[in-house]
Amino acid sequence: GVYRRLNLGIKIVATVLLFLSTLSRRAGKKVRQIFIHKINNGGLKLLNEILIDYSGREIVEVLKIIADSNNHPIAIYCTAGKDRTGIISMLVLSILGIHEQNIIEDYTLSDSAYNDINDRKAMVASLQQTDVDPESFLGAKPDIIAHAIKYIQKKYNSIDNYLNKHGFDERWRLKLKESLIAKYT
Repeated sequence: GVYRRLNLGIKIVATVLLFLSTLSRRAGKKVRQIFIHKINNGGLKLLNEILIDYSGREIVEVLKIIADSNNHPIAIYCTAGKDRTGIISMLVLSILGIHEQNIIEDYTLSDSAYNDINDRKAMVASLQQTDVDPESFLGAKPDIIAHAIKYIQKKYNSIDNYLNKHGFDERWRLKLKESLIAKYT
């Protein structure tokens, strides 16, 4: 996913360095730097795009589990609730007809997660070991999920089209709505 987002000249350099990395650790470090630089510059917006583009099947599997009322009650979580969980939650809320601004506000509730669990230092240290910029990845700012929504709308024309493409059609969306709204309203 990151490779596809490199411009042609950088792709050529990265490909040559990748080939040379079998012979030289220095070439391996340089190709890694190219990818880390792209990831740091793209931040969570880039990672969400990659998740959306390359994990559609897995996302739909999670949505199908949520849609099956036999699996309820259900909890969706990860460490901070902003990356994979954020995308899943955004899609569920969108399917339920929640207004985009409310989805964005809900997402930002995870912005303080690392501070709330008193784990920010550990996460910063972990990210720094991989040369990833912690400030680019630890927050849940409104523009991050807004970008994911816009990305899906631009690339797939709508969230429904994205879901249809990956096997979560109108029948599944109705099942999800019925399983969540009927039980929790």
